[in-house]
Amino acid sequence: MESSSFLTINDQPISLEEVVKYLQASGKLGQFIGDILRQRVIEQEIQTRDDIEISPALTEQTIIDFRLKNQLADPQSFQEWLNKNNTDYATFHASVVFGFKLEKLKAVITEPKIPEYFIERKIFLDRIVLSRILVENRELSEELQTQIEEGGSFEQLAKEYSVADDRIVHGMMGPISRGSLPDILRAAVDVASPGQLVGPVELEGRYGLFRVEQFLPASLEDTQLKQALQNELFEKWLAEKIQKLTVKLQVS
Repeated sequence: MESSSFLTINDQPISLEEVVKYLQASGKLGQFIGDILRQRVIEQEIQTRDDIEISPALTEQTIIDFRLKNQLADPQSFQEWLNKNNTDYATFHASVVFGFKLEKLKAVITEPKIPEYFIERKIFLDRIVLSRILVENRELSEELQTQIEEGGSFEQLAKEYSVADDRIVHGMMGPISRGSLPDILRAAVDVASPGQLVGPVELEGRYGLFRVEQFLPASLEDTQLKQALQNELFEKWLAEKIQKLTVKLQVS
């Protein structure tokens, strides 16, 4: 039996089999199926829960705000915008509702887990600003340490002697994740105070002098960070759900 067309191009029908073949050839079939599974899991979860209801008034106000912001208050202008974007009001309205429900679903699923997850990830979320002088041998690093302790300019010595690329900015490394630091350096830095010199520390055959500039501890008061953790947890939950699905590709 000839399959029905999935879409048409220049009035020529393209079957679902051909669409799948094209996706396979471009290497995008897996992503295509993954997106379908993702949407399926989310929509089924939304349909089966009774703790993510959205106020109709919130939806209507959001649409009004959108139209005002985009100069679409006039009904004809809004209809033209809908046509241009290949949609209609019912579909647009449903997408706004879905967006709100998705965010509420994320919150319901992740909120109880965020504090513990934050603690697990905190070593990587905490950041620290360091400056460094990196040299090839211990003797030179000890000599530079002495000069700095006797009042020498860390910045000038970094510019003159450091073999690291950041010597051109006087050794300033910028904010770095605590979790990315080698254990030996992190242990030394954690007990230092801002402005304190740390080292020499041997790192992969080189010797570093480090100055602690600033500690930037992570906090759940940071709304952007909390949102990022929420997204990470939701993606983990979603991946676990998808992994449990039995999926068969049937195109014939």
